[in-house]
Amino acid sequence: MTVKNTSPGICYIVGAGPGDPGLLTLRGRQCIEEADVVLYDYLCNPRLLDFATKTARCVFVGKNSQGHCLKQEEINRLLVKETASGHVVCRLKGGDPYVFGRGGEEAMALHAAGLLFEVVPGISSAIAAPAYAGIPVTHRGVTSSFTVITGHEDPTKPTRGIDWNEVA
Repeated sequence: MTVKNTSPGICYIVGAGPGDPGLLTLRGRQCIEEADVVLYDYLCNPRLLDFATKTARCVFVGKNSQGHCLKQEEINRLLVKETASGHVVCRLKGGDPYVFGRGGEEAMALHAAGLLFEVVPGISSAIAAPAYAGIPVTHRGVTSSFTVITGHEDPTKPTRGIDWNEVA
């Protein structure tokens, strides 16, 4: 998805894949190589930063269960600030940016600011982990669908979105 810009900068929201650098897409690599600024997550393999130029500024903005380097709102503000300043920004996210990655929130912040951005899909661990283990997520004659469910639903939501009895 691409939106027209009002500044010379652009932000690439890139899915870094499930950890194996060989599973980064070619477009994802191009975005890292073009970036003036790379904002990367906890789940990104640090070896992917080797694709950045020597002059690129690489900034860790990761989150894990022990804490947050930056809150999501601060990351959104940083993306907007750097892109509006005319930089080529690569927001490098583990897996796919739109599968539990808050990429949608980041895209919305850039869109609201009238900035140019591009979402670059990545390989989600939801399919990569079973594939590496030799388990197809679908198989003719056995299963024709699979479900991806978050393990950490937003506790501030007024209602729960997952009906665990229905899932079971």
